[in-house]
Amino acid sequence: MPMPSDINPAGDVFGGWIMSMVDIAGAIPAIRQTKSKVSTVAVNSFVFKQPIAVGDLVTFYAGISSVGNSSVTVDVEVFAERHPENPEIVKVTEARLTFVALDIFRTRQLKTK
Repeated sequence: MPMPSDINPAGDVFGGWIMSMVDIAGAIPAIRQTKSKVSTVAVNSFVFKQPIAVGDLVTFYAGISSVGNSSVTVDVEVFAERHPENPEIVKVTEARLTFVALDIFRTRQLKTK
């Protein structure tokens, strides 16, 4: 749940906060797939559909869309639950990120398959 310190001058949740949470959510399936550390190498797309307000309950869903030799592409969808007295769930953001698998020295890419 975003807090008041996460808002931008317009009063909505700062896009950078959302992007960092998407990066964390996307890394989870990438780590599970590669069984190693990963690094974000590309943000292929990022679409803010609606603003997020302080007090919205935010949920991130991440799933693998493709696996390459050393990379994993993950789609992340973000939903906000609003108005606890009359709940409404809306899709607020969607993104596609590519992660690369790293070896223990963080210098080489590993095979992901």
